[in-house]
Amino acid sequence: TEYFDPLGIGGETIFTYVLIYTFGMLIGQDIWQRVFTAGSDRTAKWGGTVAGTYCLVYALAGAVIGTAAKVLYPKLASPDDAFATIVKDELPVGVRGLVLAAALAAVMSTSSGALIACATVANNDIWSRLRGVMRKTDEEHDEVKGNRAFILVMGLAVIGTAIALNNVVEALTVAYNLLVGGLLVPILGGLLWKRGTAQGALAAVAVGGLAVVGLMAGYGILANEPVYYGLLASLAVYVVVSLATRPTDAAVLAAWRERLAGRAPESAPEPVPAHQ
Repeated sequence: TEYFDPLGIGGETIFTYVLIYTFGMLIGQDIWQRVFTAGSDRTAKWGGTVAGTYCLVYALAGAVIGTAAKVLYPKLASPDDAFATIVKDELPVGVRGLVLAAALAAVMSTSSGALIACATVANNDIWSRLRGVMRKTDEEHDEVKGNRAFILVMGLAVIGTAIALNNVVEALTVAYNLLVGGLLVPILGGLLWKRGTAQGALAAVAVGGLAVVGLMAGYGILANEPVYYGLLASLAVYVVVSLATRPTDAAVLAAWRERLAGRAPESAPEPVPAHQ
C-alpha cells in the first residue's frame, strides 16, 4: 500500500525533484532552442503552456504504469524494466509495436535536441574562442562541420555515461543537479540583476558545478543536499565576484535589456572602406 502514498518517498525528496526538474526545464538550452523557432510570441507562450501541461499528464501516466507493474510483477528484477515489461506482456501485438515506436521516438527527439544544444555551446562558445586564442587569426570556420564533430564526440561520451549509470533516476539526478546547481543562479541573475557581471556568472558556474560534483561524491548521487548547497555556493560566488568586478558596460546592458524585452537593439552602421 505504501506505493499508493503520494508522499511515500518523502516530502523533501519530492521538493528536490520539483526544484531540479522544474528549473532544469526553465533554463535548459534544448528547451529554449525550440522556443526560439516559434513564429510569434503568442505561439511560444501557448506552445510552452501546452507542453508543460502535457508533461504533467505524461508524468502521472508513467507513475500509474510503474504502480501497475509493481502489482502485476512484484519480483521484477529492476524498476527500469517496468515499462518494457508492461508493453511486452500486457499489450496486444499492434498496440505493442506502436507504443514502443512512440517511446523510442520520444527518446531520440529528446537526445537529439540535447546533443545539438551541447554541441552548439561547445563549438560556438568554447572551441571558437580557444581556436581564436591559439591561432590568432580570423579565418572562416565551417560551423556545420564543427557542430557535427562535437555531436559525434559528445554522443559517444553520452553512450559511455549511460552504460556506467544503469539507474535512470541516478542519471537524471546527476544531469539536473549539475544543470541547476551550476547554471540557475547566473541565468536568473543575468535576467533579473543589473549589477551581475560576466566574471561573476562564470565563477558561479564553475563553483556551483564543482560543489555539486563534490557533494554528490560525499553524500551520494540521490541525496538532496548537493543541489541545495551547490545553489547556495553558486549564489554567494555570483554576488561576491560581481560586486568585486567592474559593472557591465552601460551600452552592453542596454542592448541586453532590449533583447530581453523582445526588441532587437539597433545595430551601429558598418564602417565604409576608405577606397569607396
